[in-house]
Amino acid sequence: QLQLVESGGGSVQAGGSLRLSCTAYSVSITKYCMGWFRQAPGREREGVATMGRFTITYADSVKGRFTISRDNAKNSLYLQMNSLQSEDSASYYCAAYSPVGVGACSFERTSYNYWGQGTQVTVSS
Repeated sequence: QLQLVESGGGSVQAGGSLRLSCTAYSVSITKYCMGWFRQAPGREREGVATMGRFTITYADSVKGRFTISRDNAKNSLYLQMNSLQSEDSASYYCAAYSPVGVGACSFERTSYNYWGQGTQVTVSS
C-alpha cells in the first residue's frame, strides 16, 4: 500500500518561497501519476501541479511561480513555490494514482486514490 507523507509547509510573507516535499513509502512512485493539490477553508480541493513519467502540467494560477519535480532515487515528489501570494494559503496535499497509458496526468482529484495527510501553507500580505 502506497503511503505519502508531506513536509515543508509553514508561514511566509507574500513574495517569499517554500518547498514542499512528499516522501512515498512501500511502493516506488516511478510509474505513478503524482500530483499536488490544495484546499483553502470553504473551498474545493483543487489541482496545483501534476507529474507523470513524461508530462508536467500546472494550474494557470501557479504557472511561472511553482515547479513540480521528483527524485526517483529518494522516492519523493517536490513542489517549489516562489512569489507566494496570500491566495496560495491552503493545506497542500500530495496524491498519486496508477495511470492507464502515458498521457498527461489527471487534474481531477477523484482520479487519485492515494493521499498524504496535508501540510499547511500560510502566506501573509
